[in-house]
Amino acid sequence: MEKLVVKGPTPLKGEVTISGAKNAAVAILPATLLIDGVCTIENLPNISDIKISCEILEKLGAKITWNNKNSITIDTTNINTTKAPLDLTSKFRASYYLIGAMLSRKGEIEVGMPGGCKLGARPIDQHIKGFERLGATVTVEKGTISAKAKKLTGNSIYMDIVSVGATINVMLSAVLAKGTTTIDNAAKEPHIVDVANFLNTMGADIRGAGTDMIKINGVEKLSGNATYSVVPDQIEAGTFMLAAVATRGDITLKNCITKHLESITAKIIEVGGKVENHGDSIRVWCNQRPQKANIKTLPYPGFPTDLQPQMGVVLSIADGASIINESIWESRFQYTDELNKMGAKITAQGKTAFFEGVKKLSGAPVYSTDLRAGAALVIAGTVANGSTEIYNLEHIDRGYENIEEKFRKLGAKIERVTE
Repeated sequence: MEKLVVKGPTPLKGEVTISGAKNAAVAILPATLLIDGVCTIENLPNISDIKISCEILEKLGAKITWNNKNSITIDTTNINTTKAPLDLTSKFRASYYLIGAMLSRKGEIEVGMPGGCKLGARPIDQHIKGFERLGATVTVEKGTISAKAKKLTGNSIYMDIVSVGATINVMLSAVLAKGTTTIDNAAKEPHIVDVANFLNTMGADIRGAGTDMIKINGVEKLSGNATYSVVPDQIEAGTFMLAAVATRGDITLKNCITKHLESITAKIIEVGGKVENHGDSIRVWCNQRPQKANIKTLPYPGFPTDLQPQMGVVLSIADGASIINESIWESRFQYTDELNKMGAKITAQGKTAFFEGVKKLSGAPVYSTDLRAGAALVIAGTVANGSTEIYNLEHIDRGYENIEEKFRKLGAKIERVTE
């Protein structure tokens, strides 16, 4: 068993380079199935979700060449099966993007029910609704999802709720469909724009990504023979920004898009942090105890649910009482039990958590309950007095490339230990 051992308190100082966006990359890789040819993807985060995605694509018949640890060339000319390996697709949430891509490419697909972090009910009804509107038949039974379509045809689709996954999945299925598809009440996250940009680079005709109305004009084929670089990771950037505030540090983040970080920046300033925007880099520092604040997670451009646990660490040591309202997932406060082991005073009830700020945290053995909770515990360990042992590292490794190395370069006393 592996664990991270963090000894604090340590103010984090220095520079960190942000990796490619996990949430974009796990959708772009299945999107390569739409290409009858070869493409190169750069700035891929070197994380476990990406490695599993590549393994699935190879099982479907793709040929993948690793140019370096963050770049692959992928040839999807000879896709020879429509049954994705159930044991692999059930390991992470984004495996459902195979459905949209393979429906469009082959007219059928069978995958395992998607896995991923246990954040409460995560239905895929909006995905299925979109596929059916385009002419597919979808069945869900015995832990598998099967979808078939003789020919997908464009249609108008209204999302009953704003869903990142459903927006991307319908976009994938509509790219090669006959006619025009419109997605109304679409999600607007940066990784949706990135997936659309990738597909357009390969020959698709997608307009309006980043707004709540996306229009996809179906094309005959995607040609490939192009290179695409994944957008920088908004959530990793936000994680290090909040780490700077929590530890009273001074961090400059390189390779980031500051426009994507505006909601985080606003809250950091509200709690007493300082921010300097340099275009493709951003500096965050704090030399005082954070102030209280109230947070409500919202779809982009609101405050991201994926930064809620990291913000929770900041508020756990803030001066005063704070509230977080989680409007996206119903079970995202599991990490608060772990912070309470470290001396925090947090009461979570349903989708609301109340934070009574304490002056310090103390090291303790804690367990990562999901991907972002794991990152929050790394921050908490850096803030806390003494030694913190963090378990369940498989969650963290799904979404952060070399997290301990990046923290170590900023001065953290952190090491990965095998028991």
